[in-house]
Amino acid sequence: MDDNTFQSLDFLYIPTRDVASDAADLTSVLGGRLMFAIEEWNTRVAMIALTPDPPHLLLTDHLEGERPIFIYRVDDLNAAVTRLKVDGWETGAVFEIPHGPRCSFRTPGGHRIAVYQPTRPEATSYFEGRRDF
Repeated sequence: MDDNTFQSLDFLYIPTRDVASDAADLTSVLGGRLMFAIEEWNTRVAMIALTPDPPHLLLTDHLEGERPIFIYRVDDLNAAVTRLKVDGWETGAVFEIPHGPRCSFRTPGGHRIAVYQPTRPEATSYFEGRRDF
């Protein structure tokens, strides 16, 4: 893997059974800042900032499994996906997130990694302050 493929770890996408309760714990107990709490299409997602800089936590009730997905920013999604495939990783779903297109991978050990290209970097500020629950 090219040392320049990953720019930064921006998000930890974390499955949970109770987004509201976990968000409350992370804000009241750990002092995190609730950036948004969105409910659409029977799905809840809350973003918590525990530190001023990423990675930020994305809690959601629609993510299958128990392990989080580590979401890394890349300059060029297609180049990063090609590189990871050449290195033997199998691609998962390719779809849009608010910040831009992303592709998921599962490591041979079962860890979940995703890469995304921030084509809409303003997405966090668009949702910031929204409280649906």
